Amino acid sequence: MARIWKFGADVDTDQIVPGRYAPYMRPDADVAEAAFIEARPDFAKNARPGDIIVALENFGCGSSREYAVEALRRRKVGAIIALSFARIFYRNAINLGIPLFEAPQVVTSVQDGDSVVFDFLAGKIGWQGQMFVLPPMPDFARQIISAGGVVEYVRQNGHFPGEQ
Repeated sequence: MARIWKFGADVDTDQIVPGRYAPYMRPDADVAEAAFIEARPDFAKNARPGDIIVALENFGCGSSREYAVEALRRRKVGAIIALSFARIFYRNAINLGIPLFEAPQVVTSVQDGDSVVFDFLAGKIGWQGQMFVLPPMPDFARQIISAGGVVEYVRQNGHFPGEQ
C-alpha cells in the first residue's frame, strides 16, 4: 500500500527543495531530508518508499533544479500524478526514474493520506474498490524508468532509447 501526499497547483522546485538546501550549499547533507521541508515538513519525516505524490497543474515549475527531483528519488517516491507538469521537471523525473502520470480522475478522487495500490507495470491505481487506468507513458519513458533512470538505461544498453 502506498500513501497519497496531495499538493495544490504550481508546486515549484523551490517548494520541493529550497535553494539553501542545494547539495552545493550543504555538501554533507542528504538532499532527501530537505524534500518539502518548508511547504510540507511532515513529508521528509513520514514519507515511505512507494508513496505517491498527487498534485494539481504545473507540478515542478520554476527553475530546473535536478536536485529537487533527486530528493524525491532518494525518498523513493513511487510516482507523481498531476493534472500537468512543468516540462523540464517532467524530463528530469523520467531521467532519474520517477514515473509521472497526468490523470485527472485520480487527482480529483484521492485525498491526502489515502491508501492506494499502485501497479506501475499494469499502469493502474486501486483506491477504495475502484481501479483507475493510468494513461500509458511513452515507450522511451517506460524503458528509462524500468531501468532505474537514464544512466542505468545507458549502462545496460550502451545507448539512449531510440538510438541504434
